[in-house]
Amino acid sequence: MAIAGRIRSKQFSAQEVVRAALDRIGKLDPTLNCFTALLPESAMAQAVEVDRKIAAGLDPGPLAGVPFAVKNLLDIQGLPTLAGSKIQREKPPKDSDAATVRHLKEAGAILLGALNMDEYAYGFTTENSHYGPTRNPHNLAHVAGGSSGGSAAAVAAGLVPLTLGSDTNGSIRVPAAFCGVYGFKPTYGRISRAGAFLFAASFDHIGPFARSVRDIAASFDVMHGFDPDDAVSINKPPSPCLPELDKGIEGLRIAMADGYFTRLGLPEVFEPVRKVAAALGVTRTVEVPDAEKARAAAYVITGCEGSNLHLADLRKRPHDFDPVVIERFLAGALFPSAWYLQAQRFRTIYQKKVRALFDDVDVILAPSTPCPAIRIGQETITLDGVELPSRPNIGIFTQPLSFVGLPIISVPVVGGGLPLGVQVIGAPYNEAAVLRVAAYLEAQGITKAPVAEFGEAAGA
Repeated sequence: MAIAGRIRSKQFSAQEVVRAALDRIGKLDPTLNCFTALLPESAMAQAVEVDRKIAAGLDPGPLAGVPFAVKNLLDIQGLPTLAGSKIQREKPPKDSDAATVRHLKEAGAILLGALNMDEYAYGFTTENSHYGPTRNPHNLAHVAGGSSGGSAAAVAAGLVPLTLGSDTNGSIRVPAAFCGVYGFKPTYGRISRAGAFLFAASFDHIGPFARSVRDIAASFDVMHGFDPDDAVSINKPPSPCLPELDKGIEGLRIAMADGYFTRLGLPEVFEPVRKVAAALGVTRTVEVPDAEKARAAAYVITGCEGSNLHLADLRKRPHDFDPVVIERFLAGALFPSAWYLQAQRFRTIYQKKVRALFDDVDVILAPSTPCPAIRIGQETITLDGVELPSRPNIGIFTQPLSFVGLPIISVPVVGGGLPLGVQVIGAPYNEAAVLRVAAYLEAQGITKAPVAEFGEAAGA
């Protein structure tokens, strides 16, 4: 990462970088509402240690001095893990960091705090009734997306260069698209979830947000690898992606998703896909089979698994839940077990069908969302001529792909209005191909993630 290189070369100190980040957060976050907790004292202590290592000629790590923050469902030593809820703030502070937080710290990155999210990660807008909505830095009247809205907005506003979020049904890719940044969901099991408050265990991924593909790759390289403390962690040797980025797209077989992924969005969301495809020289299309059924099955499985985690609190203290979230959990708790079993059976069949597509292609392109960021409080959107509830339908294009645990990055395409995103989708464990395509698009100027400029005009 560029910041780490400048700190190592003593262009400026880690303490100066952290102090500047904290100052910017103090100035802008009261408007954006990205952070739920700041850790200025421990952050400065970490910065002092990075500077000490550099002065002593020691290796400070590949992410030396890079400020980062994490979605508040990842354990942070000394803080209760909120998971966006009122109930969890009553829990005792954690005595250790989540695995991902620990890995980033060991690489020299400096943790500044915890970030806002939808309660228990069940949402696409980060309109949290307990901690308030996170606002989109590109237009303060609009949502940042969710459930990792604080993570995406903090990067888009230049508060920190790197954040972590989680993705169950699109909770990294949706806010990345809405806020105009890069958001990466690796293959299921690639990054440890130890120390994460899970939503739906058979879907949940941890991944980074950043304003450059190199920063995404650099953070992924220090986080991924086998972890016996995560039951689904993949026992495969780490595969660094940063050295792969300069290989370009030569030899990669790329196609656009057809059918389902071309029908259900507003017209403007398909133009970025065509723009990206043209830059890559792509004309081929493939149809992802049974995508609509996969989305329905994903709803059943996540609803059942999510509600099962909270049954005791749903019975004893329902009024302490976010009103929107409790409705979803109650619905999930009432699903017949036969629905869950049938959805899992279908999932096995669907995984085989989707993975078979990658016998003929390496990368597939699809829109990230069916619309730009909606307004805060907006209850409905009209898609394909049908008025639908807005919050549950923002994940139309992400949910069918979450279902099979593929590596996907949402790349930002910023035009005249609010940002939009394109999903770059790869076969399992082929993160390198996904990031190579993203890096090529960034180098060509097709995708970019500038710091959002906001103020009175942004809230118009």
